[in-house]
Amino acid sequence: MAAKQMEEIQRKLSMLNYPRANAPAQSLLFAGMERYALLEWLFFRLLGDKSPFSQQNLQGDAMDRDEETSRIQYLAEIAKFLGITTTIDTEVIQGRGSYEDRTEMLRLIVDLVEASICADNPEWSVDEQVAKDIQLIDAIAEKQALIFSEECKLFPADVQIQSIYPLPDVSELESKLAEQSKILSNLQQKVDDLASKHAYNPDEEYTEVESKLRAQLESFLETARSFNMIYTKEIRPWTHMMEVPQLHGFGPAANRLLEAYKMLLKFLGNLRNLRDSHAALAVGSSETVAGEPSPVTRIISECDHARPASKFLMIVARQ
Repeated sequence: MAAKQMEEIQRKLSMLNYPRANAPAQSLLFAGMERYALLEWLFFRLLGDKSPFSQQNLQGDAMDRDEETSRIQYLAEIAKFLGITTTIDTEVIQGRGSYEDRTEMLRLIVDLVEASICADNPEWSVDEQVAKDIQLIDAIAEKQALIFSEECKLFPADVQIQSIYPLPDVSELESKLAEQSKILSNLQQKVDDLASKHAYNPDEEYTEVESKLRAQLESFLETARSFNMIYTKEIRPWTHMMEVPQLHGFGPAANRLLEAYKMLLKFLGNLRNLRDSHAALAVGSSETVAGEPSPVTRIISECDHARPASKFLMIVARQ
């Protein structure tokens, strides 16, 4: 904040045509030739041509201790003459207080110089301009009834102006003031009586709510602590005592079983074709004289009976 304020001060110094406005901020705020030169320039802008002081215009950085002390004393006298300080205060000239305090003082002096430029008459000093402004305010106060009347039209047309004239009598206002003061005194007495009977504690409700909340939180923490202990000692060991079923190797074995069933199914199909071919070549001779089926027919029949079971096992293996 102070840095931005210092940038604004240097901008105003440039507008006031101060030749060293771009000097480092530290050199303008702390004791040294740069600060003394700036204060002297500002003071004589405020004093104008009617200054009772003679401007020294010391240049350069070389200055012995006696010259520096003399110049500080000289600037302190000017500051007191201008009303910036109430006494001849050399510490103010050298810079006193924090960085913000030094910046604020310099800003006030620069604002005074800026205001002096805006005077109605450039030849007037700040005191003369203030005196003229006070005269203007007095004139407005004396003729406020005329200035704020409807004839001057200082207010917008939609603003209703109510006249309060004739003004009430001063004695009437004093009697009403005394009456209201008496009422206020009675009310204050009642408030004091109530305060003496009942101890007022604005934080009482907050204290009660805080104690209840603290009790609830302590109960919750105790419950959480108990659950954590039960879980650690009982639930977690019980959930981890069962071994995970070992299914490693079951997949490849099931795949080999499926391939064997597929081969068996293909073999049974070939046997069926063999039976059909045998029946076509040996019509009526597929049975023996005793009425029993031939060995080939018997094998094919047994394989046909076994096919549904092989299909079921193949489906189970796929699942």
